Amino acid sequence: MPLPELPTLAADAPLPKYLEIYRRFRVAIDQGQLRSGERVPSVRALAQELKVARGTVETAYQLLTSEGIFESRGQAGTVVAPLSPERTIISVSREPTVAAAPHASILPLQLGLPALDAFPRKLWARLVTWQVRQTDQHSLALTDVRGYAPLRAAIASYLALYRGVECAPEQIFVGAGFISSLTLACDALDMAGEHCWFEDPGYLHAREFLSHQGVELVPVPVDQEGLRVEEGIRRQPRARLALVTPAHQSPLGVPLSPARRRALLDWAQAHGSWVIEDDYDSEFRYKGQPLAALKSLDVHDRVIYAGSFSKMLFPGLRLGYLAVPKSLVERFEQSARHLHNRNAELLQATTATFLEQGHFTRHLKKMRQLYSSRRALLADALKTQCGHLLRVDPQAGGINMVARLQVEVADQRIADRAFDAGLAMQALSAWSLESPGERGLLMGFTNVASAPQALDIARRLQAVIEREMGALPTENTVTFLASNAYFKH
Repeated sequence: MPLPELPTLAADAPLPKYLEIYRRFRVAIDQGQLRSGERVPSVRALAQELKVARGTVETAYQLLTSEGIFESRGQAGTVVAPLSPERTIISVSREPTVAAAPHASILPLQLGLPALDAFPRKLWARLVTWQVRQTDQHSLALTDVRGYAPLRAAIASYLALYRGVECAPEQIFVGAGFISSLTLACDALDMAGEHCWFEDPGYLHAREFLSHQGVELVPVPVDQEGLRVEEGIRRQPRARLALVTPAHQSPLGVPLSPARRRALLDWAQAHGSWVIEDDYDSEFRYKGQPLAALKSLDVHDRVIYAGSFSKMLFPGLRLGYLAVPKSLVERFEQSARHLHNRNAELLQATTATFLEQGHFTRHLKKMRQLYSSRRALLADALKTQCGHLLRVDPQAGGINMVARLQVEVADQRIADRAFDAGLAMQALSAWSLESPGERGLLMGFTNVASAPQALDIARRLQAVIEREMGALPTENTVTFLASNAYFKH
């Protein structure tokens, strides 16, 4: 059925297309144009009607489903869910987010944050002050669109020494974080309307961005060996791009196995495709040495390496970078000029000095030890207080953990109620493209600074889960999962 009064989306709409679709569905439901139980158009049909990519509609449907507004009924399609007491009519003028904080303070378990209390702020302030004193008329002008030359040289040197990635400074492009790097890659590779393999579950913000860019996402399942390359080939062998997190899969934390790394590179070479390696927190590995970068095995030069300082130093820095194949340097430089891909030289210069003087590697070594300890604090507290309710996945590295629910309660409901209790975890199912996704809770542990804090967090989470269990019919309150397998694929 067509959606009431939903014309072709304007190219200059104030919201991203998937949010505009979300908003219009909310308005149609709140105004009574769509009622509980009514079937909504299929993803394909609505995408054709609105002249947008299927991934854009899929993202909107995922948001509506995660909020309990839509309900998937398999072959019967997707319908408007019954209005429950908890789902009241609310304003739809604001952008929905997975875990948007109500104020500027940092909530416990927030994903993607390094240990901000352990960052060497005094050292950083001295380096910034020194850079300010070096300011001359040349540093006041616009920088190279590829980034500050000394920083690009420092990054190239670091990658060669610590990640096994051989590249020249001319191949490095500095941008404002990972999404900025992804913007540059999509423009240079002309990805609008093209197919891209995407890990399922996979990085939520990248999924939303790529869908908004009109990229056709091909969900490829992940198991204990990482991306199932053979399934990606079966679903879309001629995809132009694959976006992967080989060191610690986001969000499950598993590494891409050696066999699948070779298979992925062989596929890219055979079909002239490209691979973006998001090496977002590979330095934080607590058992053994950090895994070699996928790019270090790339003899055919098909991998675009993406790194970021947001999780290594602090997110407010907003610095990310790409190491691109030599054959793509000219195309990326043209796109960088078109996108005005420039960042403040002061922060780039400070970061370059931080790397050149060895502070970066010393900081990472310190953080590896600290994060190993803080992860153990939270894992032990969760086992003590919530061992009968959830199970923490074993992981060799990363700055987030996955806790699998052992009771039949919707993970999105737990995440929502936990946020009300001051805990900024996220639902694992919301990171899946295909429904139903795996159930679990994603937690950042890097800012859990003490055992009492970890115990307090675990007790609050225990209360949230048990309260939600009590809200369910009696026969469902203590239904444990039948299998202890970590993955269902």
